[in-house]
Amino acid sequence: MKNTMMGRITATAALSALLAAGGVAVAANATHNTTSPATRAVAAAGAQDSALVRAFDAVDRNTNWQLTGKLKIDFPTYHTEGMVQAGGHIFLSAVQIIEPTQKYPTPQGGYDRTPGRGIGHVFVMDREGHLQRDIILGEGDMYHPGGIDSDGSSVWVPVAQYRPNSSSIIYRIDLKTLDVHKEFEVKDHIGGIVRDEVTGHLIGNNWGSRRFYEWNGQGRQIAGWDNPQHFVDYQDCQYVPDRKMLCGGVTNLPQTPAAGGAGAVYELGGMALIDLRSHEVLHEVPFQRWSTAGHVATRNPLKLAADGDKITMWAAPDNGEEGNGTEILTYEASVTPAG
Repeated sequence: MKNTMMGRITATAALSALLAAGGVAVAANATHNTTSPATRAVAAAGAQDSALVRAFDAVDRNTNWQLTGKLKIDFPTYHTEGMVQAGGHIFLSAVQIIEPTQKYPTPQGGYDRTPGRGIGHVFVMDREGHLQRDIILGEGDMYHPGGIDSDGSSVWVPVAQYRPNSSSIIYRIDLKTLDVHKEFEVKDHIGGIVRDEVTGHLIGNNWGSRRFYEWNGQGRQIAGWDNPQHFVDYQDCQYVPDRKMLCGGVTNLPQTPAAGGAGAVYELGGMALIDLRSHEVLHEVPFQRWSTAGHVATRNPLKLAADGDKITMWAAPDNGEEGNGTEILTYEASVTPAG
């Protein structure tokens, strides 16, 4: 069902807030005293942490998220991957599948499936969701854009083969010109990326976010570590001052045959705040709100911001051919950050 005009106005106003916030909240408040890991990290960092860190630390499984807006995207979006606002635009990465991958009976050449064929897109939109530019990214078998993020001057986009243990290209899109720069290649599937605004380093997660990497600006690997969390596979992340990243994702869990037939799965959504110094998961929560097509909202593109006791989420979980097509959903919740 198409949005009402009021629904579009509400969604546009919410996206205007996202554009104003830059995808993260930058206001800093006084440190607070609790015993949670996130709060201890805040205390250690002093007043550098953002309002989003403090608000997210107050989110739990009982937080009452309310859907406050839907913005229907009116052009083909294929399979959405990552989203960010920057430079007055909304960027949405997506993969257009031309030939699906096929699992091998046994691994071949170190791969568990064929490469498939596809086209990688980064759609550039205005705040009302109207397409301004379609940026095509990728080379050869590397056509799968992942989660994206912006550092205020560039948008960073990993484009990988659509299979684990493969390879990727890290691209940078200049916000002023929208010119594309190929920065470096990585010998793994990189499904998401953020830029640490303190060190200038880039942090990426691989297939299923089971491992993280850190590179300097020239693409030299500085560190690598296994994900200590097995809750969800991170799909889209954002940098959060000071030296943290906030990720959302999904895990497909099997159901009993009575709950949906053989092979039925349940989408468990969730979010996690990760410290870029210690690599510790500071705080994580499930998220169970559903899209028009029946997907959990944290399935793919996701960004959050906070203002005082209000935390806002923007998500685009549905593919272009599903349900009502891709919609940017706005959720809001009231929380009580510790003071």
